[in-house]
Amino acid sequence: MHRIFEFIVGLLFGVGLLLSGMTDPGKVQGFLDLAGLWDPSLAFVMGGGVLVGLFAFTFAKKRTTTFLGGALHLPTATHIDKRLVLGGLLFGAGWGLAGFCPGPALVSMAAGQDKALVFVLAMLLGMGLYEWAERKAHTQRS
Repeated sequence: MHRIFEFIVGLLFGVGLLLSGMTDPGKVQGFLDLAGLWDPSLAFVMGGGVLVGLFAFTFAKKRTTTFLGGALHLPTATHIDKRLVLGGLLFGAGWGLAGFCPGPALVSMAAGQDKALVFVLAMLLGMGLYEWAERKAHTQRS
């Protein structure tokens, strides 16, 4: 049942990305082009996401289980460290250069966009390299 629910929520998210136009890299780059033909539509999509998240987390803090009965694990970290800042900068730079972030890239790849396929492959390679480097650093510390 969990997997079916996860699939439905992911499908709803993907449809929302398609309908909002956020799978189009030009839309993202248009939002970031403050000196040119600025497109503010991404701000409205992000604002909607922040509002939904605000209400969802406020509601979730009052619960101990998920809607399907599983344990509810909310983030507990509250500090901002170097890794968080560097990760955010790398994410933002990649987002600005490619016009994709992971969710829209997966939807675009499934829709047959070649650029999205290249992005997803590069993203997976980067994730793999990160995991390899983390494991290597961890074994050197031990």
